[in-house]
Amino acid sequence: MSVDINTKMVTLLGKPLNQSYAARMQNSAYKAAGLNMLYFYSEVENDHLEDIVNGIRYMNFAGFAVTKPNKVEIMKYVDEVDPLCQKMNASNTVVLKDGKLKAYNTDGIGFFRSLMEEVPDLDVKETVFFCMGAGGAGRAICSVLAYNGAKKIYITNRSLSKAEELANDINENFANIAQAVDIEDMELYKATIGESDVIMNNTGLGMLSSLDMTPVPKEFLNKNQICFDATYNPEKTKFLEDAESIGCKIINGLGMSLYQGAQQIELWSGKEAPIEAMRSELLTILSEKE
Repeated sequence: MSVDINTKMVTLLGKPLNQSYAARMQNSAYKAAGLNMLYFYSEVENDHLEDIVNGIRYMNFAGFAVTKPNKVEIMKYVDEVDPLCQKMNASNTVVLKDGKLKAYNTDGIGFFRSLMEEVPDLDVKETVFFCMGAGGAGRAICSVLAYNGAKKIYITNRSLSKAEELANDINENFANIAQAVDIEDMELYKATIGESDVIMNNTGLGMLSSLDMTPVPKEFLNKNQICFDATYNPEKTKFLEDAESIGCKIINGLGMSLYQGAQQIELWSGKEAPIEAMRSELLTILSEKE
């Protein structure tokens, strides 16, 4: 890929980034769509986030992407916020236009599109969801589910106060359907997981640094449930392996990554994203890991 004075830059701000496939997927899409853009990584946590964002304002960027641990913190440093993103209070996508930074969130929309593709007959309004993880991804996913009329959403997090905060935000901004669950209350944790139709792991547990770990004991699950993990590297986390072994329908984060990335491209470039080229690149990457 050639880079010239007119190349629009896009960077991903977060840490760690060694497990991300976003650059390969995005750059493959730019090439397929004939876009003079370049996507690269910038490992940064909250401590220097403001400095980097202010620098981007004055450079030839189309915008930037945001991942852990910066999705909530980034909201402090933008000029405008998309209405749905405002309700989520977390952003994974920022567009730079005329010196102004506008925050969006494509995570939830990517998740929802992937869920509907994998389970087209799912009636969200009659479905109980259990979300593990109340960070940026969990916040986006729960918000989109609430926006689309979910029947009930249970939320747990290592820090109970964070789960309570997200549940309160869902109840205030969308509908009174969310309830925080104390992960230390094992009886309640087991009961609410058992009551749920879709179990979602948005904690990052099971990624490369914690391959043998899962946030849910296998015996808490039942074969009638749908189990989703926002991770797609590895392709199957221990959580998904456990779920699959008892007959659950499993979904990893590949589709979510694909569709949230496609919407990002459309926001940054104003052009339609080449979804099939992006899907092909992601599948190629996964095949290389086997």
